Amino acid sequence: MNPITTQGAPHGLTATHKEQLNADLLSFLKVEKLVGARFPAPREMITSITSEGTPAAKLAAVTRREFVKCAAVGGLAMSVMASSSWAEEKAEKGMIYRTLGRTGQKVSAIGLGGFHIGNPVLESESLKIIRSAIDGGITFMDNCWDYHEGKSELRMGKALRDGYRDKVFLMTKIDGRSKTGAAAQIDESLRRLQTDHVDLLQFHEIIRMDDPDRIFAPGGALEAVLEAKQAGKLRYIGFTGHKDPSIHLHMLQMAAQHQFRFDTVQMPLNVMDAHYRSFEHEVLPVLLKEQIGVLGMKSMGSGDILKSKVVQPIECLHYALNLPTSVVINGIDSMKLLDQAFEATRTFKPMSSTDVAALLARTAEVAREGRYERFKTEQQYDSTTKNPAYLN
Repeated sequence: MNPITTQGAPHGLTATHKEQLNADLLSFLKVEKLVGARFPAPREMITSITSEGTPAAKLAAVTRREFVKCAAVGGLAMSVMASSSWAEEKAEKGMIYRTLGRTGQKVSAIGLGGFHIGNPVLESESLKIIRSAIDGGITFMDNCWDYHEGKSELRMGKALRDGYRDKVFLMTKIDGRSKTGAAAQIDESLRRLQTDHVDLLQFHEIIRMDDPDRIFAPGGALEAVLEAKQAGKLRYIGFTGHKDPSIHLHMLQMAAQHQFRFDTVQMPLNVMDAHYRSFEHEVLPVLLKEQIGVLGMKSMGSGDILKSKVVQPIECLHYALNLPTSVVINGIDSMKLLDQAFEATRTFKPMSSTDVAALLARTAEVAREGRYERFKTEQQYDSTTKNPAYLN
């Protein structure tokens, strides 16, 4: 399939800039005799980078060769060279718009996370955040059937009255793995959201190796979703998960076996993911090859990554935006955090290979074993594990 072509340059880069970055990176690799060499696995790279003492000394100890390795393994080459179909445009207000994979749909590079919309005590605060986000140029709305037992969808449905629904690309997710369960959840989500269709429906929490098998089985959830699409209740289909890249790959393999291709895939993409069970290393290249829309999430790990004290919020958002993501979904439950998201897009510029390498080197040691990505290692973020009936 030919790449989707849209106006604007990928990640704000002109063709000349992209060619120069490609040439610079290739030159570095040749000088360091890394062209054609086997790059170390992420854990090997971490060991080489973090073998020098304290976090403060560690960055100073990173050599030019290690910077290049870190940039290449960390995805800079991929984000520059392979993102021609993720063309970027920047609007007057500073919001970035990108193409959602092969769908051709233009969406804001920052998405409004649905779970956090249910956090404010006052419903009026949630509605203010949603409408302010849209007024500021955010068009991608995230949600899920199970967020706050439906409260997030109900609040978003109210906020999207008065013509706001027509201004957004609306996504929600379902947990049901059976045809009957999925169909019921789709209809309930539409009622809560006060709309006759969503733009994107995703299978939520693909976090167990048997989740893909259940969805694609006869009488499984895919049958309900395809029927709903035929009925005009949804336009595009995707899936999400946060546990292990091997499960994402299994879902993609199951789809291929059934001659089905997803429009989007949602997964954690952040400054620590590159070092542990990396979706960036293992899943992202597959999505780019298939021109599947990349939805990044957990750029700050639900706040846990910030507790490491080695990165700031804007750095986290810039790193995720620097990857070939169509959308970086951001949890926002206050006007302060909304302003932070706007600042991130307003100040974003493509990161250099040196900047990427430095940031990954800074996070390498603390990222070991998923210490600050607990959604990968623990069950506290797994709503369908806590509530197995959601999977019916």
